[in-house]
Amino acid sequence: MTNTMLSPVFKNTECVEVVDFLQTLVKAKSITPDDAGTLNWLSEQLGSLGFEIERIHKNGVNNLIASRHFGEGPKLGFIGHVDVVPASSNGWKADPFSGEIIKGFIYGRGVADMKGGIAAMLSATKKLLKQELPTIGSMYWLITSDEEGEAEYGSKEIAEYLASKDIVLDACLVGEPTADELAGDAIKNGRRGAISGRINIKGKAGHVAYPENSINAAHISGKVINSLAHIVWDRDEVGSKTGLQITGLKVNNSVDNIIPDNCEITFNIRYSHNYSSAQIRDVVEGTLGDLHQFLSCTWERPCEPYYTGHKSDNCFLALVERAIYQTCGQYPKLTTAGGTSDGRFFSNAHTQVIECGVANATIHQVNERVAIEDLIQVEQIYHAILKSYYLE
Repeated sequence: MTNTMLSPVFKNTECVEVVDFLQTLVKAKSITPDDAGTLNWLSEQLGSLGFEIERIHKNGVNNLIASRHFGEGPKLGFIGHVDVVPASSNGWKADPFSGEIIKGFIYGRGVADMKGGIAAMLSATKKLLKQELPTIGSMYWLITSDEEGEAEYGSKEIAEYLASKDIVLDACLVGEPTADELAGDAIKNGRRGAISGRINIKGKAGHVAYPENSINAAHISGKVINSLAHIVWDRDEVGSKTGLQITGLKVNNSVDNIIPDNCEITFNIRYSHNYSSAQIRDVVEGTLGDLHQFLSCTWERPCEPYYTGHKSDNCFLALVERAIYQTCGQYPKLTTAGGTSDGRFFSNAHTQVIECGVANATIHQVNERVAIEDLIQVEQIYHAILKSYYLE
């Protein structure tokens, strides 16, 4: 049975508010790069809380920078995106842009990735400012409508704008969905890098009955794939492993009696933070050195990794871990698994970047959903983080 009302356990004002926020955001069809009015709505909400609002528009992408300065001290950024991947109504239990509640879950495109995180942080921010106004530090909301696409004009532009103003963040919290099952069970203290490659193999065509007069590009591709699959990534470590996957194999040959003279291999590598994209290219090209006379390799869409380790007992990573323990009763698992995120644009030697959010099991899927209990738990985690950062 469909139930659009909250059960009694969720009836207090703060619980209703975070759900209302999420439903408002989900009802906007903000498919990349269209923010569909969500950034105007967020600007109004944050403006009413005393935040100064700036907007950056570039190549059809809208970005929001909202800042509030309480006094001298550390600067914390909340990183997020309002854009979502497309969704048709086929197979959904509810309209993917309705935010309908069914048996304790809110359904809709983007409820987990990552409008749930934005709704939770908005509620946590309001709660913080309502209870006790901080007297130190600054808070930045950095929200884009270009994360699910090429990410050329979103958070990258925001980070460059901050740098142009000599604004250096001390810490960033990214509201991406990180939980495995329940809120707080896992957070990401980094992300692996990503890069795609395209290998073109040039052989020599000929009749299949006379292979001695030809060079079979398809056969060479087998050697190439075998070499790629057996690369030893000796800089890997536990929790940050490198993996190479073949994503395409194409032979331009429509008949069965001609040896192909051309073959294309495409692949993608997700790699440990102990490598740079340049080092990954060197390893791959070195591995294929014996076959170089037959092939050429081009590289596409490099995304550098980032990693945040423990600097001290009072670093941001430790603060987030303690906040989760206080809220959930257990410390989170630290991981760098999964795809890339906008956290990479803000991470540097000074800025610690941590990702924490709702469960990610249904992101980009039909019936994407988030449990209301999970959403409330994330809001409580965020509030604990803000309270510890600004008031303790």
